[in-house]
Amino acid sequence: MILPATSIDIKTLSGQLRLKVLELYHMAHAGHIGCSLSCLDLMIATLVLQKREEDTFILSKGHAAAALYVCLNHLGEIPDEQLQTFYKNGTTLPAHPAPNKHRGIPFATGSLGHGLPIASGIAHANKLQGNDQVVYVLLSDGETNEGTTWEAAHYALQNGLDNLIMMIDRNGLQGFGKTKDVLGDTAEPEKWRAIGFEVVETDGHDIEKLQSIVESLQRQANGKPKVIIAHTVKGKGVSYMEDRMEWHYLPMTPELYEQARAEVQERYLSGR
Repeated sequence: MILPATSIDIKTLSGQLRLKVLELYHMAHAGHIGCSLSCLDLMIATLVLQKREEDTFILSKGHAAAALYVCLNHLGEIPDEQLQTFYKNGTTLPAHPAPNKHRGIPFATGSLGHGLPIASGIAHANKLQGNDQVVYVLLSDGETNEGTTWEAAHYALQNGLDNLIMMIDRNGLQGFGKTKDVLGDTAEPEKWRAIGFEVVETDGHDIEKLQSIVESLQRQANGKPKVIIAHTVKGKGVSYMEDRMEWHYLPMTPELYEQARAEVQERYLSGR
């Protein structure tokens, strides 16, 4: 079910889900916090507000699993008590998404570069079946360094998969440095436009604008797969994490957790 942007306070929702992400990582004393906060607003715009039941959403950057889990919890697919098992022994909610446990997690991801190939295959199957189902896939900008990503991109082009909407979380950082300094910025819009994708650049934290863009792209039956290149900030919402590579890995101390909570409360939930 698509929820209109006006039906809820989007800023409040973004803040509430950020607090849940922080709580999960605090309880698990685990890393990958920054990348979850980076892409959370993209998930809210698509998975929470736009995706229909029959559509497919794939989180290719599986290390941001906590962001996926809190969104599915908000949608009622993951109960509160199950969410509390994150990262624990025997959980269905491990550090990277595991399949066959929850309807909203159709494939295991996190070994980067596989999300777009999977999504392209589903989109092609939808085309062959003649249905109008949309496939959303969320990638990191570092993932665009992967050869499988480009092979899948050409597959999508060759088969006219205009029912495929790819989102690139372009925060400019990957595991060991700035994306532009590792293998170059392969998330540049010019590269994707040159090979034939329908390309839109936007602020990856403006949820209402993102939702509007997705609605527009869905109506474009032009034979072109779509890519939203979303400019984001790693660790968005927590000052000491923002644009800092180390928060791809570090867990929070109790003091840093309380600071993060306070900042999110102030930025998103204070009513200002």
